[in-house]
Amino acid sequence: MKTVLIVGSSRGIGEELTRHFSDAGHNVIGVSRSPSKNCEWIRADLSVEEEIKTIAAQLGEQPIDTLIYSSGIWEDEGFTDDFDFRKTKYEETRQIMQVNLVAPIELTKAIAANLARASNPRAIYLGANSGLENIGSEQVAYAASKFGLRGAIQSLRKALRQENIGFTVINPGNVGTEEVLTDIEEGRMADQAPIPISDIITSIEMIMSLSKGVEIGDINLSQKSI
Repeated sequence: MKTVLIVGSSRGIGEELTRHFSDAGHNVIGVSRSPSKNCEWIRADLSVEEEIKTIAAQLGEQPIDTLIYSSGIWEDEGFTDDFDFRKTKYEETRQIMQVNLVAPIELTKAIAANLARASNPRAIYLGANSGLENIGSEQVAYAASKFGLRGAIQSLRKALRQENIGFTVINPGNVGTEEVLTDIEEGRMADQAPIPISDIITSIEMIMSLSKGVEIGDINLSQKSI
């Protein structure tokens, strides 16, 4: 049994991961603003510095085997046919950067000691195809935050090398969460076959199973057709 900290545990990919790892018998701690099921829940708003510190305070000296940062936001109407970058507001851009880029950096720093107490610690972050070279998307702030996340994790690997944490960013295309499937069904997103949640789970479990001396920097998961 491992202790798994899942950030963004109340909806989307995070909710699915929380359910899976709880059913698999792991000790799951969920972090989100709204209540999370199937876990020990820590309420926190990741856009607020003091609440990130609260997460670390509530964990105390508890070892964390795996951090999964699945929290992420994007522009209003992002990834739908109605999105228009020109209408994106300054505060919206700033909030996206705070949650998708600043918060994972600050949270990792805050709980690095908890990860270091585990025998084979892993820190896994959900990026996106939008954050890969020369792919991008019309969602400029979202793409920039995910591209920046990859750079931040590469630097965290060096900055926290003494903690011996294995860092990985998983960069998927559209994942078949309930929200995405609804958007496709109701015509807000193009008809497509999204990536199954099971493929995200398989990727994470593979990372968690690696030996201490091995890590994977990036895993890129793309849809064969869209």
